[in-house]
Amino acid sequence: MSHVLVTGGAGYIGSHACKALAQAGFTPVTYDNLITGWQDAVQFGPFEQGDLLDRGRLDEVFAKYDPVAVVHFAALSQVGEAMSEPGKYWSNNVTGSLTLIEAAVAANCLNFVFSSTCATYGEHDNVVLDETTPQYPLNAYGASKRAIEDILRDFEAAYGLRSVIFRYFNVAGADPEAQVGEFHRPETHLVPLILDAIDGKRDALTVFGTDYDTPDGTCIRDYVHVCDLVDAHVLGLKWLQDDKGSRVFNLGTGTGFSVLEVMDAAKAMTNHQVPFNIGARRAGDCTKLVSGSTRAEQELGWSPTRSTLETMITDAWRWHQTGHYNH
Repeated sequence: MSHVLVTGGAGYIGSHACKALAQAGFTPVTYDNLITGWQDAVQFGPFEQGDLLDRGRLDEVFAKYDPVAVVHFAALSQVGEAMSEPGKYWSNNVTGSLTLIEAAVAANCLNFVFSSTCATYGEHDNVVLDETTPQYPLNAYGASKRAIEDILRDFEAAYGLRSVIFRYFNVAGADPEAQVGEFHRPETHLVPLILDAIDGKRDALTVFGTDYDTPDGTCIRDYVHVCDLVDAHVLGLKWLQDDKGSRVFNLGTGTGFSVLEVMDAAKAMTNHQVPFNIGARRAGDCTKLVSGSTRAEQELGWSPTRSTLETMITDAWRWHQTGHYNH
């Protein structure tokens, strides 16, 4: 059974990826420091607690499992925090990833799937974003992810490290069987915030800005179901195993929904009103982020079959009602 090292495997996307990898015949080894992840989410393979900055611990784990690939999710990812504490993002995301990449090369583990972000593109008004769009990130989160992409390219030139880089748009939804789901501490993602507001787990939702240049004045994002997203990672891993070389793929649906549209869909799917207030714009938020790429579909054979608002919210609501991880 081939082992795959999954950093951040106790987190939202990582835990779903571990399930998909297990179903595809791999043994996912979760490496996580549990600062933002949940040990209860590690259900599909072994767990190794450790930090990306701990090279000795990484070397131990590589030696123990001899993984055929790394799937790297572990990162800090809050835009607001990235604006106010950029050093934290450069240290954790970039130095941590560099340490991981060096450990992988030292262990001769040369297939690397990397969780990047559409935030590397920055603000491009009325431009369809594809993999060739110039990258001008607006904050330390996007900038740190772009830097890791550069590190991967340099390590390919020097050591033959092959990488598939996925630039995500907005991830939503949950495992349809509700084994794992979305739960952050603190919660910053729109769909779980809406569901928390619906069932009274928090006060009214705040909509940050209604004066954007969009049809209803709220930001527009391209939402991808987490199960569709992690399916792409399994395809990316197989792409590398088939020696197809390094490649960048956007993971989005090409359709954008505004904050208010997502709230309306949640109301329809749950039969509950969404209590909300209007707040000021947040620094670092783009007006519109929508993928214009079909590369993943054409080259990987990826098809986002669950990425409708209705399905994402229904799956998230089912998970939401399980009571989450018991902490």
